[in-house]
Amino acid sequence: MAGKPLPFRKQLNIANNVTYSQIKTNMSKGNFKTYVIDDSQYLMAFEMFDRAKELGYNKFTDVALNFRNLVGFVIKKTPKDTIVYFLHHTETTDTGKIKAKTSGKMLDNQLTLEGLFSIVLLCKTDGQDHYFETQSDGFTTCKSPMEMFPLKIDNDLKMVDTNIREYYGFKNDESKPNTENK
Repeated sequence: MAGKPLPFRKQLNIANNVTYSQIKTNMSKGNFKTYVIDDSQYLMAFEMFDRAKELGYNKFTDVALNFRNLVGFVIKKTPKDTIVYFLHHTETTDTGKIKAKTSGKMLDNQLTLEGLFSIVLLCKTDGQDHYFETQSDGFTTCKSPMEMFPLKIDNDLKMVDTNIREYYGFKNDESKPNTENK
């Protein structure tokens, strides 16, 4: 994301146009219990554009590793009660399945990105309302723990955060989420 307004009403602490290193540094400070990386697939896309004139396959490997390493950092280096939301665009495969959009084939062929997350919600619309699906219909990678959510919930990240914290017994975080805005 390149500084466009965020899809939240509240004023939030925002870091625009950040790098992987800046995201990790901000999260390492531990100032917040909630982080949102809006349009996280742009971390890969912008890196691909920055390296577009490079020849060879190393850039594809680097792009995949950088994103995978960020996810690994979130999993291993943030406190258990810190929740990081990766807001990510999707794409439909040739077989009609909906998955996270990635750059290059390494993340798709060697690693199912959504498999690294315990909760994957899909934003959908019926033409009037926007909502999250919480479980797969066989064509998506949606998933959430049993009894955390009904199959369809409001598109409300604060409510999602509250439910996750209650489900896992985390102390409810009333501070403003920090948004990493690519």
